[in-house]
Amino acid sequence: MLLLRTNTFIELTSRYSSETDQSVGSKSNPNFYSAPNKNSKLPKLNEFSISLQKRNQMPPRNLDLHPTLAKNHIVIVLYVHNRPQYLQVAIDSLSKVVGISETLLIISHDGYYKEMNTIVEKIKFCQVKQIFAPYSPHIFPNSFPGVSPNDCKDKEDPARNKCKGNPDQYGNHRSPKIVSLKHHWWWMMNTVWDGLKETSNHFGHILFIEEDHFIFPNAYRNIQLLTEMKPKKCPHCYAANLAPSDVKSRGEGWESLIAERMGNVGYAFNRTVWKKIHRKAGEFCSFDDYNWDITMWATVYPSFGGPVYSLRGPRTSAVHFGKCGLHQGQGEKMVCIDNGVFNLEVEENDRVPNLESNWGVHVYEHQTGYQAGFRGWGGWGDIRDRRLCLEFSEMYLPSEV
Repeated sequence: MLLLRTNTFIELTSRYSSETDQSVGSKSNPNFYSAPNKNSKLPKLNEFSISLQKRNQMPPRNLDLHPTLAKNHIVIVLYVHNRPQYLQVAIDSLSKVVGISETLLIISHDGYYKEMNTIVEKIKFCQVKQIFAPYSPHIFPNSFPGVSPNDCKDKEDPARNKCKGNPDQYGNHRSPKIVSLKHHWWWMMNTVWDGLKETSNHFGHILFIEEDHFIFPNAYRNIQLLTEMKPKKCPHCYAANLAPSDVKSRGEGWESLIAERMGNVGYAFNRTVWKKIHRKAGEFCSFDDYNWDITMWATVYPSFGGPVYSLRGPRTSAVHFGKCGLHQGQGEKMVCIDNGVFNLEVEENDRVPNLESNWGVHVYEHQTGYQAGFRGWGGWGDIRDRRLCLEFSEMYLPSEV
């Protein structure tokens, strides 16, 4: 049985080994799907997850307040887990962003949490589209992708303990709470680019932020400027970023644009780049690391065949304020926001666009950080997680593919 499953995974992986350019969710694709196709081999949905999938088909809210979107708007996607205190800070910061009413805000939930949903439903400053990951582990308390009754735990030996599972490179079996991080990000990316009618014909950039990102008032105008300048200023750049790749940095303060590796705070790219990422689903889904960003840095970006630069300004327009989480080997006992309060003084220069079109571009050619050759933090060794990841890659493809 294990051999059969492994062969199935290899077969799925091989579908992404060639440089095909399957048109999904675009004007050129008449078979666009707003729901997973019937031939997918995704886990069977339960009643709750079916209800979430139906909610994913609902139109954006606040259409009465903001009936139209600005021409050439940049869609914003905020992906969230279950940290309501963080989400409230992020939402409050977004409410003060200049130009926010011109665009669509998509909020991608890792499953469903009532308090998180309540916060989002109070948003009035722009159009809001909510999507809920219907395969989030906490929605399946007694079966995969959640915890199955016979799952191996910790470092149990499957043969000796008669349990199910494949350990990661360090001998540890899957933790649903941890693998959920990578699953949600990949499901969200496939859904936003290829599974929503609201973005099916969007060929511009999409900006991605997280619930522990504080967004400055000038962020939207700055990302507009960066995406406009990128073709001429940095034609080899794949993306634009609101913040330095070093999350502790607030920027250099130079009178120059910066080209460096793509960061994970406030990053924006277009459909062309998404297609390039999607073609690397095999690499993404098979790399033994539960962090989506480290997976991208260590295996996906290096597979592009050259440096993957992102264009940004010399001052940050977004700040990562999270002090608790599960990323990059962190534990769970760290304090979330200082004393339960987040205070950040926004300077006047960060309230208005602060980029100039006559600036040059400083390129960081050699940077530290996760790169090709890094083995990964583990947590992603179970063949079931890898197969589910690949199924997410195919769920919106036309049935005949």
